[in-house]
Amino acid sequence: MITLTTDFGVSEYVGAMKGVILSLNHSALIVDATHNIRPFDIRHAAYAVYSTFSFFPKETVHVVVVDPGVGTERKGLIMESAGHFFVGPDNGVFSLIDAERVFEITERKASSTFHGRDVFAPVAAKIDM
Repeated sequence: MITLTTDFGVSEYVGAMKGVILSLNHSALIVDATHNIRPFDIRHAAYAVYSTFSFFPKETVHVVVVDPGVGTERKGLIMESAGHFFVGPDNGVFSLIDAERVFEITERKASSTFHGRDVFAPVAAKIDM
């Protein structure tokens, strides 16, 4: 299972991310946790993820894309906590999660504007396989 938490609202960006995930992992179950995070509000995203992740089954992959630093040198992360995986930018969106293990995403083949589609969605699809 893969959850998506973004500040995209109701837009084609959500569909693009889902398309990438399903192209790589045809059996993925994708759940829209929320796409109503206030634009670029990292603290709101951190709270939303923290307050909902534990209600999902263990081994769920939680993708968070609230990323005012997209296109900069900020890193992407994979984190593991309490049997769950978290994928997204290293910008504070996971600040309330007590990480047991943290990995840097080293994939650099991405547009400068949509790491959710080009980096985080493919990583989540592969973790969920």
